[in-house]
Amino acid sequence: MSAALLPLMIAATSPLDAVVSDALAAPQDQQANPGDPVPPGPDQIDGRRRPGYNKALPPPVTQDNQGAVRAPPPEAFPTDQFPIPDRWRLIQSLGIVKEHWWDPYHQNTLKGDRPIDRAKVPWLPIKEDDWFFSVNATSDTVFEPRSFPIPVGVQTTERPNSIDVFGKSASYVVSQTFLAGISLTKGRTAFMPPRIEYRLTLAFNLSYANVPERRVLFVEPSLPGHRFDNHLGVQEAFVDYHLRNTSDRYDFESIRVGIQPFQNDFRGFLFNDDQLGIRLFGNRDDNRFQFNLAAFWRLEKDTNSGLNDVTQRPRNDWVFVGNLYRQDFIIPGLTSQISVVYDMDREARDIHIDANGFPVRPALLGNLRGRDYDVVYLGYNADGHVGRINLTGSFYAALGEDRNSFFTSRPAQIRAYFGATELSYDHDWMRFRLSGLYASGDGNPYDNTEEGFDAISENPIFAGADTSYWIRQAIPFAGGGRAVTLSGRNGILNSLRSSKDEGQSNFNNPGTALLGVGADFDLTPRFRLSSNVNHLWFATTRVLETLRNEGTIPDDIGWDVSGAAIFRPKATQNIIFRLSAAALVPGSGFHDLFSSTDRDRNYYSVLANIILNY
Repeated sequence: MSAALLPLMIAATSPLDAVVSDALAAPQDQQANPGDPVPPGPDQIDGRRRPGYNKALPPPVTQDNQGAVRAPPPEAFPTDQFPIPDRWRLIQSLGIVKEHWWDPYHQNTLKGDRPIDRAKVPWLPIKEDDWFFSVNATSDTVFEPRSFPIPVGVQTTERPNSIDVFGKSASYVVSQTFLAGISLTKGRTAFMPPRIEYRLTLAFNLSYANVPERRVLFVEPSLPGHRFDNHLGVQEAFVDYHLRNTSDRYDFESIRVGIQPFQNDFRGFLFNDDQLGIRLFGNRDDNRFQFNLAAFWRLEKDTNSGLNDVTQRPRNDWVFVGNLYRQDFIIPGLTSQISVVYDMDREARDIHIDANGFPVRPALLGNLRGRDYDVVYLGYNADGHVGRINLTGSFYAALGEDRNSFFTSRPAQIRAYFGATELSYDHDWMRFRLSGLYASGDGNPYDNTEEGFDAISENPIFAGADTSYWIRQAIPFAGGGRAVTLSGRNGILNSLRSSKDEGQSNFNNPGTALLGVGADFDLTPRFRLSSNVNHLWFATTRVLETLRNEGTIPDDIGWDVSGAAIFRPKATQNIIFRLSAAALVPGSGFHDLFSSTDRDRNYYSVLANIILNY
């Protein structure tokens, strides 16, 4: 060891050595007992303490105010709760928040932040306290230029002396929807479910459409290629009643009766709609289990807006739903759901013409006869994450009977299936997505089995959603049927239905296959960019070949490329600007179906959207 380091080591250890030496040198009668505090050493650093040393207690507090009232003993106070004002009246008494009816960001009675003062609204038929009133309003503005194959009408056209089967494809739609909703709720806290809720939501739509050909917007060839329309729809009108709590953690059971929104799976593949029904729902085991038992009587829809039309009698179509959710099953972080959905359609004798004069029930396919059918959907759905990978999946089997197949005019068994999954990975402000979907198609239209999968009322949030060209636009099926679309608006399935909203499910269809990639980029908390590239196929083309009397139709639909920009200037959902664009690059199957169009033509869809929420 170096001689130069020896003095430093001695100096570093000398304080501890001194303390030990002092302790050893102390007389036996002066040594500390094990429980006594150890006095500080002469070289102890200020603010530091050695283990086993406790500072002396401060001197006791004495009462110098003679005659003062003694404080109540501790047993005089309640041990389980303290009587303090509730949160809204406490804030009001402190004067922290000044309420303005037009301000949704701070405490506002119209937004349900504070209870109703019954003295100010004696006309309301309510008793007791803790009633809350909430108002919400939305303005949804859409400007949508688009193009799609438009067949030329048989009787007339906008361009006489032409012999084209398909006319010009460019068109546009302007749509303005106003939604206004009110709710009256009785309940005390945010933790306990409300005892009762009354809700009403109305939607008013104004729309203008312009297309370059006749008999697209109206069945009459004498009417022009533009249309202005409006409709008032009732989207919500229900009573929600709290039946009981089933645990001290507010597991509950409630029942809801009336027009109400319902979505059976996480992404809206099977049934996502606002319909008239009754629904029993609740949870168990600290909300680890959730369940729904529901029955819906389907309402007629307005043809052009898609809103509920309560002026018409409901359809002879009933949907019964039972599903069960379990959190952290099969894998922690993954919510699993099993569901059974039964669609009982009794519309074989119904003849329904839409508002534009086109027949929608029965669909003008095959023998043109009405149909009754019973179909049960058995499903498993999952949503959550597996480690760093986000996962959503849906799988359905459709089993049932069609009482009159429009190819054979005989009963047919329904045996169809569907699967879709989306994986995504988050890296900082970026999310990368991989999507896959397969819906089976009918490989033999003339047997007694229908194998093409179709939903009840789909509104999928998948593979780009309404940013995607194929999901957003309805593609008419020309040459094999009349007033029938290959795929419906805001739908992903090639179901050959007359209308997604007013028509019946069709299990004689070519099916759908999709593979896609996408990415979301949150450049700032206010600005997001999204992109999607999907490739689509028909699962089988036998149904198309039969209806079109063609020998062979390729299964390649084409490439769907889309992008969207979303801007939220307040970093909230109150103001949203969205601009998206999509293009369909047709494949060989799409070209074959629309062979008289320019083979190098691509189709486009632009969506400019402004949403204002209060």
